[in-house]
Amino acid sequence: MQANSQTTNATKPQTITEKIFSAHCGKPVYADEIIECEIDMVIGNDITTPLSIKAFEKSGAKKLAKADNFCIVMDHFIPAKDIASANQARISRDFASKHGLKLYFDERDMGIEHALLPEKGLVVSGDVIIGADSHTCTHGALGAFSTGMGSTDLAYAMITGKNWFKVPQSIKVEFVGKMAKGVYGKDLILEVIRQIGVDGALYKTLEFCGEAIENLSMDDRFSMCNMAIEAGAKNGIIAPDNITKAFLESRKKENSTLRAEPKFYASDEGATYAQILRIDVSKLEPVIAYPFLPSNGKSITQAVRDNLKIDQAFIGSCTNGRLSDLKIAAHILKGQRVHPSVRLIITPGTQKIYRQAQKLGLIDILLDSGALISNPTCGACLGGYMGILGDNERCVSTTNRNFIGRMGSRSSEVYLANSAVVARSAIEGKIADPRDFIDSGVLDSAFLDSSAESATLESTLAQSAPESKNIGA
Repeated sequence: MQANSQTTNATKPQTITEKIFSAHCGKPVYADEIIECEIDMVIGNDITTPLSIKAFEKSGAKKLAKADNFCIVMDHFIPAKDIASANQARISRDFASKHGLKLYFDERDMGIEHALLPEKGLVVSGDVIIGADSHTCTHGALGAFSTGMGSTDLAYAMITGKNWFKVPQSIKVEFVGKMAKGVYGKDLILEVIRQIGVDGALYKTLEFCGEAIENLSMDDRFSMCNMAIEAGAKNGIIAPDNITKAFLESRKKENSTLRAEPKFYASDEGATYAQILRIDVSKLEPVIAYPFLPSNGKSITQAVRDNLKIDQAFIGSCTNGRLSDLKIAAHILKGQRVHPSVRLIITPGTQKIYRQAQKLGLIDILLDSGALISNPTCGACLGGYMGILGDNERCVSTTNRNFIGRMGSRSSEVYLANSAVVARSAIEGKIADPRDFIDSGVLDSAFLDSSAESATLESTLAQSAPESKNIGA
């Protein structure tokens, strides 16, 4: 594994995004230049890949340019929710079989694509990654350029192994101060979107840095980069550091190898930014994004004051379905009961996360509270299945979008929040402040590290759990 930050032959300072593109183009490139470059990983799913396959076959192409760098993850409507989704999935299944795809994941090895690929070491620092899914920007947490594209753009990469880009300008977002109890990566990105709006970073890079980022877990970094698109960004990115390298080493150890050797880049001092935003996280409360935009952020204090009763609470998705989210939920739900008027649905991001949670005793804690644990799926987030909202229902959710009709009925409402808020709200029957339920000595970075599988977790949770209020019993 490369030990030091890579350099280019640039004659003036570059951002990390410019450096990654320069390395792939074999020459220095800068913001606003139009380029074509090699793609390291192309990602499709059961919803978008059939359109790519149609374009691929219509072109007359017979062979994938880089079969070992093309991945299909069946994660939206799998297992099939109806006949139409089963027939749609069959298109990808047949294509994978025909082309002998090594990187094809379905019910046998299941996961939400943006949780599964990092887990398997298939995306690494320095990569250029595209996916026919808008939240492909998640992988920027590793220090890669990663962005969503349309299905026909994906087909072009399937055929040529390349794609074209306009190198994006960058916005530097510097987080200063120390995060308070109950504040996580989800709150940081919701605050960014609140400040700049859903189009505030249109076709730009959101580059996250600062003291708070340096102390942030990989799970929280994935959550932040995941939602860069909700500010209109082309990509979100965090320069690799020791936390990144430790994560990649753990992936290499578990999977015997990484897809490629990581390359670590960092922005130069004096690099050009379109904007610099500084946020003092020490003053930040948990943020709740009210309907119907992720930018409609309010403080948890305001949400509690508004007395927002809920019908459903959801923990999962490519934003917050990782092991740390299940640990947070178990910490809060230990010894408690879900409110009788609330459905609490928890969707682990991958089968491995599900297995880890089971091994750590988290699943029993969650089930005992009255939660439903589902298979890994994107279904609830996009209003497909496994958690659709009915007329006038309200949901507090760890997902990434709260547009009209996003999770079901057009008259339903979705409030975006971190996992702690969702867990506490499920107990209270309304959006609630989790901070008095949180023992910060337990929910520290070591506890929330997804690579940590402490044998003493069950006893730690038992010792730290709040006194049961028997709410909803």
